[in-house]
Parts: sequence; structure tokens; C-alpha cells
Amino acid sequence: MRASLPRWAGPLALKAAAFITVMCCALAALLGVLVHVSVTDQTVGQARDLALSRLQDATTAFESGDALPPGAGVDPVGLPPALRRLAAAGRRGTMVARRHGQPTMWAAGPADGGRTLAVEVDYAQQARTIAGLDDSILWSSGLAIGATLMVGAFAVTRVTRRLHATARVARRISAGDLDARVHDPHTRDPSRPQDEVAAVAAALDSMASSLQGKLLAEQRFTADVAHELRTPLTGLHAAAELLPPGRPTELVRDRVAALRTLTEDLLEISRLDTGRERLELDGERLSAVAERAVRAARAAGSPPTGTAAAPESAAEGDVRLRVVRDVHVDTDRRRLERVLGNLVANALTHGRPPVVLTVDGPAVSVRDHGDGYPAYLVEHGPQRFRTEGGATGHGLGLTIARGQAEVLGARLDFANAADGGAVATLTLPQTPPEPPEPPEPPERQSGPGAVGSA
Repeated sequence: MRASLPRWAGPLALKAAAFITVMCCALAALLGVLVHVSVTDQTVGQARDLALSRLQDATTAFESGDALPPGAGVDPVGLPPALRRLAAAGRRGTMVARRHGQPTMWAAGPADGGRTLAVEVDYAQQARTIAGLDDSILWSSGLAIGATLMVGAFAVTRVTRRLHATARVARRISAGDLDARVHDPHTRDPSRPQDEVAAVAAALDSMASSLQGKLLAEQRFTADVAHELRTPLTGLHAAAELLPPGRPTELVRDRVAALRTLTEDLLEISRLDTGRERLELDGERLSAVAERAVRAARAAGSPPTGTAAAPESAAEGDVRLRVVRDVHVDTDRRRLERVLGNLVANALTHGRPPVVLTVDGPAVSVRDHGDGYPAYLVEHGPQRFRTEGGATGHGLGLTIARGQAEVLGARLDFANAADGGAVATLTLPQTPPEPPEPPEPPERQSGPGAVGSA
């Protein structure tokens, strides 16, 4: 089973910890080598000077015929061959070698008759000193690396936690939560030095505030325009109804109706933007809601949103309902019909028949056989007042569908089929129906033939 890392232990923290560890190891190794070489040179130098001094005393005693001091001898057993050859060449030298399992410092020089005069000095204490020093270097290096790694990891994790907090806020903002802010503690006190993370957090908070202000201004403008247009359009609609019959009157009434529908769409979008919509839940089979949306699309002959030019009346074969697996859902039926109606209307207006509405469990898909959705819509979702490819309309139908789906707690995805055509999939949160309460047992009757309990 793969172990999961803490949230702060991201790639940056791991890379920083690895970098700190490598640098500490390299520094400890360098310092350890320098100390080892320096102490070893000093210890070996002192032992060599002592061995050469005793060799000089032994040479003086040998030349005067006196007894040799302890540790000195002519051609002693165990003398390293390299020193024997050096003495044979008429030179003096020293060497550390092992004798009887113990480290020994040898000093040798030439003697009469081609012999070698040598002196051995016990080097065990110096060897133990160097070995102890090496152990101390290893232990101290390990402790220093561990302490440095802990301090470095603490410092790095503080930075990575702040970065992760900034990233979480950025994701919340991209998801639509414009009230999200980082509020990095380093940005609250201007007198404190500001690091790079604080600068990024401050820039993100400033961007979110600016974006929120612009979106709120746009929402207020949309709502104000829709409200201001509603009153004159009502009068214009009443005046259009008084015009004499004829083709010009039909054109005026059609455009007035389209303008009224556009105004109602703007009002609906402004209500969705405020986030004050409330659900009116009711339980029903999903196929029944889809069937009503199909019937409404067949009967309307034009998009329910009124955001595009009215097409020819939809024939019965242009919109089809296919039920793969029906489910019971607790949802707002009016909003759900609104979403499905907008999706079917968009498919009839911008795609090609047949339009197939498929119910498969809690998912409802609407597919046409046209050229598919634009690339920006598949990637970023619908955007109001944006259309591409010479399409007519204002881009409000799918925007309203997306907003109503969010109110329903559903997910609305847009994609293009591999063999052509646009596919919109609405996935509802499925709530199983509550089981019916068991019937109460009939009350026991008293009287002749009744069974009673004592």
C-alpha cells in the first residue's frame, strides 16, 4: 500500500530537504577530512621525530660500542622491507607498520657492514587517538546533519505551508468563491520584511478583490439593465398587440417577444449571480421530468430561452427520449425542466437533428449531431454573450443551464462526441426514496371471540 505524504511534504519540501541533506553531508565530509588529515599529520610527525631521535641515540651508541637502548636493534625481525632497502642505499627513513598486531613506528638507517640499524616506537596510543577522533567526527557530523536538517525542514515547511495555503485560495477563487483571501500574516505588518511568498499572497488578494469588484459591478449592471428594460418592454408588448394583423405586425411581435425573453433571461442570471435561489424539492422519476422537457421542446418550436432566432417547429422525430435506467430523484422539478429545456433548445438551434435525450441513472445527456461545441466552451464552460462560428444568440441559454444546475447541486459537463455532435451531461445528486412506514397493527377488538392478553 502506498503511503501518503502530508500536504506540506510536496515536491518543493522534499527537494529542499534533499538539498540540505546533500550539502550538510558534503560539508561534514570536507571538514572531517581536513581535521583528520591535520591531526594525523601532526601525530605522525611527532611519532616520526621521536623515532628519529631514538635512532640517532642508537646510532651514537652503536658507533661507540655501547649497548643499544631499548627498542633498537641491528637487522631486527619485522623490519619493513622498504626501510631495509632504504638503509641499504645509505639513507634514513620512517614507516608505520604492524608488529605483533600492534601499530609500530619504525625508524631505520645504515650501519657497518651493510647492515641496518632500526628503532621501533609504540604507535598504538597515537593510532587509538586518531581512531577516536574519526569516530568523534562521524558522530558530530551525524548530529550536525540531523540538527541542520530539522531546522531546515522546519523553515522550509513554514514556507511550503504558506504556499499551499495560497494555492488553496487560488483554487477557491477559480471555483467561484470570490470572498476567499490568503491573509498571509507577513502582509499584515508592513514594517516586517516581506518575502516572496508574502508578495505572491498580497498580489493574489489584490487580484481577487479587484476581480470581485468588477464582477459585482457587472452583476449590478445586468440586473439594473434588465429591470429598466422590463417596464418599457411591457408597454411595447401591449402596443404591439394593438397593431392590425399583417406580416409587419408579426415581425414586430416576434422581436418584442424575443426582447422580453432576453430581458427575463438577464433577470434570471442576475438572481443566480446573487446566490439567493432556493430549492423547492419534490420527489419524482427522472424519466417523467425528461419526458415533459421533450414534449415542451416539440411543442414550442423555438428555444425556451429566446436567446436565438426561432427555428422551424421541431418535428416529433427531431427530439427523442431514451431511458436506459430510470431513478427516483428529489429535486426542484421546475429548475430541472428549465435546464433540460435549455439544453434541448440549444441542440435544436445550433446542432442538427436528431437530438437524443438519454436518462441513465442520475445522469441525463443531451446530444445532437451537429458540429459540436466550440473549444472554449468545452474547456471553460459557457460564457454569457459569447458565441463563435457565426452562431446566433447571446450565449445565455447554456449559462442559465449551468447556473440552475449549480442551484440543484448537480454537475453539468460539456463535451463533443467522437463521431460528431455536442454532448451535454447533467449528473444529479441521487437521493434514494425513503422507505414507506410499516402499517400500524390493527387494534384488538374486545368482545366474543376476541383474543386478549392478560
